[in-house]
Amino acid sequence: MHPKDSDVASYTDSYFVRTKGVVEKFGDCPVTYAIFLRRPCVAAPRLAVDWLQEIAKARGTRFQIDLNFNEGDWVGAGEPLLYLSGSFKHLADLETLYLQKLGACCVAAYNAYTMCIDLPHIAFMAMDARHCAGTEMAEMMAYAASVGSEAAQRQSGAAGFIGNANDSTAHYFGRKTGLGTMPHALIGYAGSTLRAAEMFVETYPDQDLTVLVDYFGQEVTDGLDVCKRFPEMAAEGRIGMRLDTHGGRFLEGLDPQKSYAVLERFEPKSIRGYRTETELRYLVGTGVSAAAIWHMREQLDAHGFDKVKIVASSGFGPAKCKVMAYSRAPIDVIGTGSYLPEVWTETYATSDIISYDGVPRVKVGREFLLKKQEGQP
Repeated sequence: MHPKDSDVASYTDSYFVRTKGVVEKFGDCPVTYAIFLRRPCVAAPRLAVDWLQEIAKARGTRFQIDLNFNEGDWVGAGEPLLYLSGSFKHLADLETLYLQKLGACCVAAYNAYTMCIDLPHIAFMAMDARHCAGTEMAEMMAYAASVGSEAAQRQSGAAGFIGNANDSTAHYFGRKTGLGTMPHALIGYAGSTLRAAEMFVETYPDQDLTVLVDYFGQEVTDGLDVCKRFPEMAAEGRIGMRLDTHGGRFLEGLDPQKSYAVLERFEPKSIRGYRTETELRYLVGTGVSAAAIWHMREQLDAHGFDKVKIVASSGFGPAKCKVMAYSRAPIDVIGTGSYLPEVWTETYATSDIISYDGVPRVKVGREFLLKKQEGQP
């Protein structure tokens, strides 16, 4: 439990602490809070609810938590996610902290859900931890990805998130350990992509091999070299090529004209008709574009390595995943941390008291929360 009950006062907004002091002096009363986001989201309340229950236990009291949505449900803008009732004295100083555990999770779950829905046949791996502001946020984001993924799996049979990059949060994805093989640092250490692959196989002979192939700007050449060095693993589908080409250059063998030509061969509809500048960049631009993925698949297949998988990473958020869907990019796995909320202000959850001692009362402009509480249309 973080923070512990003894630490709440130092982490919460001071005006909540002072409110608690006033209530203790002038008399406690039962209150009900309505908690909501101002934008659509996917319900991911478990971390906040678990923390509230632990705090109630530590304080020797009970909170009534009425969830309006099941975990993974779609929630409209302004719809109360839950109602929280109990002693005002015990709830007054908790608002800052349970809102921290709620809003960002719900928006990240929404993003993960939409990505999985758009690409139901592609497996995802959560690689968000390095982008998080500390271990607590990393846990929140892993939890959120698992919620969005499970919602997509229930709705459309999507493959969803199959795992994540570290051990501590792997349990959210039904695993004991994180997934992954090598970073760019190992390739720099080895001196070549092929040697890094050899070193990995010698160290972990029973594990599948996913090779980062962009370090030297020779994605196709180095990828084929690895496949030729380990033909049995390639034939068994135990090798993956991770494309992580940065946005400053094209994947080996491509330029704007050749990128258009690749999509014209494989998915011409994707480049015909109106496309925004961002969509065109994802289709035929630098970095890991749809054309780059199709080009890599074409080269692997032409050399007899049709069982080798393609793992795509680098900026795969909801918008890029949507482009990959209508270009039918032949991706096997997407490694992403880009379901993290891009606009942090959209993650702000809000908590308003809607009744004091059983009497409905809320600030002007939030009367719609009263209607929800009273069951009115």
